[in-house]
This record gives sequence, structure tokens and C-alpha cells, in this order.
Amino acid sequence: MAALLARFSRASCRLRAVRPTLAAAALPHRCPAAPPDPPRPLSFSAAELVRAAPGPLRPYLHLMRLHQPAGTWLLYLPCTWSIGLAAEPGCLPDWHMLSLFGAGAVLMRGAGCTINDLWDRDYDKQVARTAGRPLAAGEISTFQSFVFLGGQLSLALCVLLCLNYYSIILGAASLSLVVTYPLMKRITYWPQLVLGLTFNWGALLGWSAIQGSCNWSVCLPLYFAGVMWTLVYDTIYAHQDKRDDIVIGVKSTALKFKEDTKQWLSGFSTAMVLGLCVAGMNCDQTFPYYSAVAAIGAHLAHQIYTLDIDKPEDCWKKFASNRTVGVLLFIGIVLGNLWKRKNSETVEETLDSR
Repeated sequence: MAALLARFSRASCRLRAVRPTLAAAALPHRCPAAPPDPPRPLSFSAAELVRAAPGPLRPYLHLMRLHQPAGTWLLYLPCTWSIGLAAEPGCLPDWHMLSLFGAGAVLMRGAGCTINDLWDRDYDKQVARTAGRPLAAGEISTFQSFVFLGGQLSLALCVLLCLNYYSIILGAASLSLVVTYPLMKRITYWPQLVLGLTFNWGALLGWSAIQGSCNWSVCLPLYFAGVMWTLVYDTIYAHQDKRDDIVIGVKSTALKFKEDTKQWLSGFSTAMVLGLCVAGMNCDQTFPYYSAVAAIGAHLAHQIYTLDIDKPEDCWKKFASNRTVGVLLFIGIVLGNLWKRKNSETVEETLDSR
């Protein structure tokens, strides 16, 4: 009897050992789960913000180049120079006015790009770099673009109406340049000069917004320097498209200067630095300002020396680096203005000691 019970117990243990194996075999085979994708790093770049926008809105943001803020900076920075130079000695620039002009720069750059794409929609289809633009790619219609342009100009007008009467008239005078600039590449090899006249209008407008009118002894040399600067960076930019431009028959300074581009850019850079020096002398700027001007000269010299006009990626890199030029000058203006107070305090202490 004991032997029988022992045999039954061993059989029961073997059955229990087989059951999990059978159960496991009955279950369908499952592949191990793939590891989850790593979370994308949080980014607040303009391109990421546009990419995160709702689908129907995205073509309009691309139309106004919100994903490429370099152009907005290049339009905005001359405004900051003028606002900074117009500040009272020892004072920081008017931050309210800087914010107002920042909003205006985004809107007017967007309006300018919309106008440019309306004029160039047939050309853009033939250029590899621009074929994906919303109008050229058919993502939005011409009518929709005109409606969007009207909205941008209306908002920009609201910004302009926040300024004094002199500035309102001065700002409205720039609209003819904004509208006609895209046509210049069809009739002249100097469209970059017209862009310079357009993009640096803020060098006049910023001063008048603070002071009520322009001091031409300061504003004109500053405006001239800005135009020379635009000739530098937009000629570099134009070298990206020179092969396509030849095929479709549009003109640019890149095609005019050809292999002499670096000599021309050196001349424009020298003229820019001289213009900045004259503007600084006429508003009693100080050591930090001229230090910034010297740094700008060195930056431009390095930019031109290392430029490869036959590599589009290098041309874009050099073009985009011009934001550094504008920021350097603005910092120099702010510090130079604060230095004026230090100088005046030193003079007062000397007079008191006598």
C-alpha cells in the first residue's frame, strides 16, 4: 500500500511539472516589445514652432518665412541701432519701442516675403531652393495670399499708428520700396542695393520714433552703413542661386561681381565701418561703441576671407552669421551710451575738485 501511494505521489508531481509547460506552449508567441522612442528634446526654435502649428496654418507661416528668422533679425537690427543711439546719455534704450519695432519687423518681413512670392511664383518653380514655397508648390492660392497680405499690412499699420505723426509719414514712405523691390531683379544687376534701401529704413524710423524727427547728421551715415551691410550679406546670399538665376534670366550682384565678389564685399565693408564711425562721432559715442565697430570690421574681414562663393551651404552660413554683426553693434551702442554717463560724472567730479 505504501509503495502504491509513493508511486501515485511521483506521478502527481510529474503532472504538475508538465502543466506550466503545456500552458506556455498554448499561448501565442509574442515578440519582445520594441523600446519606446526617446522623447524629442524640447525646442523653442522658430522652425520647431512652425512645425508644431496646425496643418492649415503652416503654409501661411512658411509664406511669411516665420521658420527662417534670419531675415527678420536683419530687418529689425537697424531699428535697434537707431533707437539705441537716440536714447538719452546714460540711459538704456526704450524697451517699449524696441518691442513695438520687433512686432513691426515680423509683420513687415512677412508682408515683404508674401509680395516677393506673389511676384516670383513662376520663377520660384524653376529654382530648386524655392520650388517648395507655398505659392510655387500650390499649397495656397494667389487669392488667399492677397488676403493674408492684407491682414499683415493691416496689423503693421496698427503698429505704425502707435508712433508720432512724423514717424507715421516716414514709415508709410517705405511701402513703395517694399512693393517694388522684387521687380528689381528683372531690370538691374543691383537688386541688393534696393533691398538695402528697404531693409534699413528702420535706421531712420527708430530715431524719429524716439526724438520726434530725424537728426540727419546721425541717421544718414547710419542708414548708409546699413545699406552697405545689406550689399555684403545679400550678395553672399545671392551666390546660392546664381546657376538657377542664369537659367531663368534674373539678375543679382552675385552675377555682376562674379569672381571679383570678395573685392567688392571688402569695399562695402570698409564703407560700412566708415559710416558707423561718422554716425558715432555725430552723436558723441564713446569707447565701447568704437570697440564694437572694430569687432564688426574684424568679423566681416574673416567672413569675406573664408567665404567660398561656389558652396551654397557656406554662403548660407556666412549670410546667417550677419545677425552677430547687428547684435554686436547694438551692444556697443547700449554700452557706449551708458559710458557717456560715466564720462559726464568724471567731468563733474573734476570741476567740483577745482
